[in-house]
Amino acid sequence: MTLWKASTKASAALFGAVTMAVMAGGPAAAAPASPGGWQESGSSLVNSLTGSQGLASRADGSLLYRGLGSIPLDLRAKDWGHIGDPDIANGHTFDAYQGGDDATSKMYAVTTPDGKRYVYEHRLDAGEKLNNSFAAVSPDAQWLVSGEWGDQNRLQVFPAPLLNPSTPPTGGDLPQAGQISLDKPVRDIQGCDFASDTRLVCASNDASKELFPEDRPVLQVDLERKLDGKPVTGHVSSLFAAPQRSICSGAFETEGVDYDAARRTLRVEVVPPAPCLVTTTVYAYKPTTG
Repeated sequence: MTLWKASTKASAALFGAVTMAVMAGGPAAAAPASPGGWQESGSSLVNSLTGSQGLASRADGSLLYRGLGSIPLDLRAKDWGHIGDPDIANGHTFDAYQGGDDATSKMYAVTTPDGKRYVYEHRLDAGEKLNNSFAAVSPDAQWLVSGEWGDQNRLQVFPAPLLNPSTPPTGGDLPQAGQISLDKPVRDIQGCDFASDTRLVCASNDASKELFPEDRPVLQVDLERKLDGKPVTGHVSSLFAAPQRSICSGAFETEGVDYDAARRTLRVEVVPPAPCLVTTTVYAYKPTTG
């Protein structure tokens, strides 16, 4: 048998196996594997005033940072005094804003690639906390995931402002969609990002070790299916403790999370204790699985 014939037969056999698996709904028809098994690959520093609240990767690989100094004056004047961990989808930047202690709504601002900004406001539902720690857009750019502070058994889901056709095209009201119900409680989630259609990676600022064995754990949330606007269950597991390294001693704080799918790089922000807190450390990780 010649090498060409052997290769042809092998290719035909492989094609047939894949075709049968797809028809039968087998492994070849399954969703692409989600990355995991993270190993630290480096770190960098960013000014905390404009970078300590979160980050997001652009298509060209550069990073967008957010900090208290990133809030536009016109939004600050309307009492949107806190900005969370952002996300970027289809060139659009999604920012999560939080008001004061008496706030009755939370806000998401979407900035288009050409610099136009549209504001979407969500009036708090019964029992909903005012916190708005992050914005994470699903890989299909149709759903936005956000979270509240304290002990939670859920993550909130909204239609992705502007990109989901069910939302007003120039800003407006933003109702909730079906939430993610977590099979384990989480505490003080500062940021999340999608690693795949069915996997989120989130940073917790919980140092108690009551819910997970790690101090300030980085968590994984695996969804039973990709988001579709209906209620879905998420399985929570702990990946590793966010690094706490500094020449200053005291309390650290985890902040934003980003996964750059094109470059397969996960990043986690950690703010060191005072007086070192003027600079935030960004830790990078590469997957070993998925």
